[in-house]
Amino acid sequence: MNEDLKVADENISPIKATLTNPQTKEKGFFRELVEFVIIALIIVIPFRIFIAQPFVVNGASMDPTFENGEYLIVDQLSYKFGAPERGSVLIFKYPKDPSKYFIKRVIGLPNEKVRISGGEVTITNAENPDGIVLNEPYVEFAKKDSFDTTLASDEYFVMGDNRLGSADSRVWGPLPEEDIVGRPVIRLFPFGRISLFPGDYEREFLNADN
Repeated sequence: MNEDLKVADENISPIKATLTNPQTKEKGFFRELVEFVIIALIIVIPFRIFIAQPFVVNGASMDPTFENGEYLIVDQLSYKFGAPERGSVLIFKYPKDPSKYFIKRVIGLPNEKVRISGGEVTITNAENPDGIVLNEPYVEFAKKDSFDTTLASDEYFVMGDNRLGSADSRVWGPLPEEDIVGRPVIRLFPFGRISLFPGDYEREFLNADN
């Protein structure tokens, strides 16, 4: 009988070694959760502030290129190292109210003269002293208006693709460079319109109409 007990005792695992204190386990889980949240914030917050963040299109000023309710990821880094080109789509702070954000297309660059006559846009600059007329295939809703302005060295002239329904530089003036936030790089929603660099048309439309 004693020999049987001895064998049985030898086959028993040390239960005490496998037991954990429930309170210690709970504290460990809570600590891991806090560490995860802190690390996530360290990564996400700078990413959102300096690199990219989501925006939702509100309104019809960029129809049909961008529609109301579309979900965009905006690159905030590129224009810290380079200037926007003509034809680029910008996200920027509304100069009259920095708490609001607008989306428009760059039409005029710094130091250029922008003249609109009957809805036709002419750009005059050092390379084109006689002016070039822009061919704008992205505009489906044109407006036969007239406008004339000369931009400063830190200003851009921006307009919505929907010229009939856009409050832009024709209304509130040039866009200061300091108000530029970035450019849309991904359209995530609606799913049927998912795309990279939405609104980025080929540069051929910038050529003069001869």
